[in-house]
Amino acid sequence: MQLTGNTIFITGGGSGIGRGLAEAFHKLGNTVIISGRRAAALEAVTAANPGMASIVVDIADPASIAAAAAQLIRDFPALNVLINNAGIMPFDNVAGPVNDAEAESVVTTNLLGPIRVTSALIEHLKAQPRATIVYNSSALAFTPLAPSAVYSATKAAIHSYALSQRFMLRDTSVGVQEIAPPWVDTDLVEASGGMPLADFIAGTMEQLATDAEEIVVGDAKVLRDNPGPNEHGLVNGFNAQMVAAFSGAA
Repeated sequence: MQLTGNTIFITGGGSGIGRGLAEAFHKLGNTVIISGRRAAALEAVTAANPGMASIVVDIADPASIAAAAAQLIRDFPALNVLINNAGIMPFDNVAGPVNDAEAESVVTTNLLGPIRVTSALIEHLKAQPRATIVYNSSALAFTPLAPSAVYSATKAAIHSYALSQRFMLRDTSVGVQEIAPPWVDTDLVEASGGMPLADFIAGTMEQLATDAEEIVVGDAKVLRDNPGPNEHGLVNGFNAQMVAAFSGAA
């Protein structure tokens, strides 16, 4: 994608990867609008980045999405980039009964949320001379983290959805890119030791500037390359290592 001259809407822009991407694009002179559920977090980001705008949106609520889309189209008619970044990552244990309410919340936020946001803006994006839809999936879309099984499954679904949408938009002005982060040191999970956020953002921006369909930075490449007839060994080994690491950090 072209990194300048854009009007960009980023969900989940109040912290972590979303904020990092928002600030990187803002520094390049793009018009950036961030969203999230917490008004105070959004205000802190926009105060630190004069000229950046924000909209409070709950992507688990279809009515909130519809209202935000109408506001964006009205107030930012040049909108041409959508970055679906918002997500939640609770841990679970699918060796026993699954908490239905929690599982529904993860699916609604991580899968239906991006689908609904994109659907609400797709016709507007198609009317732009050039436009890009970006999905923030995860390296766990390809090598699931067993203690976060529902989250991993939603990210695998987002990868699949991006593949289909990219094909369906092949004859339009809209491109589709997917960011598959490794473990990045953010507040998504209360643990440290991931890739420094600044390093991840720098590597991601470098790859976004190309026509790459998938943005794979750092250790994510090993997990991205895993699926295939022999994937089970790496999945089991990866999860044994991660369970041991999380147990040691507890």
